[in-house]
Amino acid sequence: MKKLLLVLSFVFAIGVVFAQEKMMFGDTSRRGVPFSKDPHVVKFDGKYLMYFSIPPFADKSNPIQGWNIGIAESTDLIQWEKVGEINPDGDYESKGLCAPSALVLNNEIHLFYQTYGNGRDDAICHAVSKDGLSFNRNPTNPIFKPTGDWNCGRAIDAEVIKFNNQFLLYFATRDPNYKIQIQGVAAAPANTNFNRDDWKQLTDQPIMVPEYDWEGKCVEGASVIQRGDELFMFYAGSYNNAPQQVGIAKSSDGIQWEKLSEKPFLANGNPGEWNSSESGHPHIFLDDNGKTYLFYQGNNDKGKTWFLSNVEVFWNEEGPFLRK
Repeated sequence: MKKLLLVLSFVFAIGVVFAQEKMMFGDTSRRGVPFSKDPHVVKFDGKYLMYFSIPPFADKSNPIQGWNIGIAESTDLIQWEKVGEINPDGDYESKGLCAPSALVLNNEIHLFYQTYGNGRDDAICHAVSKDGLSFNRNPTNPIFKPTGDWNCGRAIDAEVIKFNNQFLLYFATRDPNYKIQIQGVAAAPANTNFNRDDWKQLTDQPIMVPEYDWEGKCVEGASVIQRGDELFMFYAGSYNNAPQQVGIAKSSDGIQWEKLSEKPFLANGNPGEWNSSESGHPHIFLDDNGKTYLFYQGNNDKGKTWFLSNVEVFWNEEGPFLRK
C-alpha cells in the first residue's frame, strides 16, 4: 500500500510539472540574448512551423543587416528549434523584412510579410514555399500598400484569411500625420495568385482605430479566425512596451468590427513577471484537433529582450475566453 501511494504521488508530481510547462522561445542568434517578435504558426507536413521577426545583428560588420524572419519547428507547440531564416532578396527588402503571416494552400506555404526601414513606403510582400524553409518571391512585390487621404501610405502587419469566397488582407497603417496606428482591409478573389493587381482596398477609411485608454495611439497586429459565420480578430493595442496588450473584436462581414470589451483580453503581466512590459502582437492558431492557441510576444525589460509564448483559448456562445 505504501509503495502504491509513493507511485501515485510521483505520478501526480510529474503531472503537475507537465501541466505547468510553458512555451518560452527566444532566438539568441542575432544579439546574444533572446529576441523574437511577431509570431505566426502553421501546421505543415506533420509538424508545426513558426515564423517570427528577428532583429539586426549586434555586430554591425555582418553583411546581413536589418530585421529578418526566423523559422522554428516544433512537435508539441512548447519546445521549438530554430531551423532557418528568410533574409533580404531584392532592392525592396534591402533594409529589412519582418512581421510574417503564413497561409497553407495546396500543400504550399504562402508567406505575407512587410518591408521594414522605409517609413511611409513600407509595404506588404508575398512569397511561396513547398517545404516551409525556402521561399520564392512574388514577382510583383510589393503586392499591397494603401491609398487615400485617411492614411500615410504605409502597410505593415499583414494577416490573410479566406472568407466568403475571397481572401481578406488585414494591415496596419498610420494616419496622414504618421502618429496614430490604425487598421485597414483589402480583398482578392478566391482564384488569386496574390499578385499586386488582384488586391482591392475595401474601404476609404480605417476599419479600426484606438478608442480606449489601454490602446493608446495604436491598434495593429490583427490576427483573425473564423468561428461559424463570424470572424474574431485578436489585435494589439498601444505601441510596444506602453504596455502593448491584446484585444478582441467581432465581425460578420470582415469589414465592420465590434470590439468585445473595453479591457484587454490578454493583459501584460504583473511586476516581476516575464511579460510585465507587454503581452503583444497576437496570433490565433487553430490546430488540427480543434484547439486554439494564442501566440504572443512579451518581455519584462522594456524591449531589451523578447520572448514568444502561447496560451490556450477556449470558446463559448459569447466568444473566446481564457481559463485562470
